[in-house]
Amino acid sequence: MRVNAPPHDGWTSWLGTMAREAATPSLRDFYTAFPADLDAPISETPLVAIDLETSGLDPRRHGILSIGVVPFSLDRIALAQRRHWILRPPRGFSGESVAYHHITHAEVEQAPDLAEVLPAILSELHGRLPVVHYHPMERRFLDRAVQERTGGVFRFPLIDTMEIEATRHRRPWRLRLRRLLRRTPASIRLNDSRTRYGLPPYEGHQAVLDAIGAAELLQAQIQHHYSRSTRVGQLWV
Repeated sequence: MRVNAPPHDGWTSWLGTMAREAATPSLRDFYTAFPADLDAPISETPLVAIDLETSGLDPRRHGILSIGVVPFSLDRIALAQRRHWILRPPRGFSGESVAYHHITHAEVEQAPDLAEVLPAILSELHGRLPVVHYHPMERRFLDRAVQERTGGVFRFPLIDTMEIEATRHRRPWRLRLRRLLRRTPASIRLNDSRTRYGLPPYEGHQAVLDAIGAAELLQAQIQHHYSRSTRVGQLWV
C-alpha cells in the first residue's frame, strides 16, 4: 500500500484507492463517505474540526493523549455534538507536557487505547471534511497511530487554518517589509490568528476547545478572504 500523501490535485483518486484497500470496515466507510468533490462549494460541504494533544512532538516516540472534534458548517457550530477522548498512549507518558494540556497520569492510566475508540472517532468524521490548525501535527500523529493499530493508511485532505494565515502573513514580501520596519513576523498561532478577526481567546492546549477555535477561525477566514462558493479543492492540503 502507498504510504506517501498524494499531490494536491490527486486526493480524489487516492481516496478511492484507500476505500478499496482499507484495513478495517470502519476505515473503508470513512474513505467511501469522504466529501471528495474538489469543485464542491465550501458552503455546501459538511466540516469537522479536529485537534490533538500529544505527549511530545515526534510520533515515533510520543503518543496522542486526547482528541477533540466538533462538527460545523459556515453557518453554525454544533457544540452539543462535540466529542472529546482522553487516550492512553502506547509508549508511555513522561508527564513533561502536563503543564501545557493539564492531562494527568491518573487520567491517562484509566483511559482507553485509541484502538478501542477509533470506530467512534471515525463515525464522528464520517462524511465530513476535517479542519485543523497546523496539519503536519494531526496528519503525522493520526496516520502513525492508526497504522500501528490497523495496518491501514490514514491520510486524507484537510483544511488547515494555519496554512490559510501563512499564505497571507508569511509571504516573502511581507516578511521583507517587516524586517525593514524592524518588526517581528506576524504570529499564525491559533489564538493570535483568531485575534486578527476579533475572535476571543480560548484557553489553549485543550483539544476540544482548540477544535472549536479552529472551526470559528475558518468561518472568519472564509468571510474575510474567500466566498461561500469557494471550491473545496482550493482550500484543502
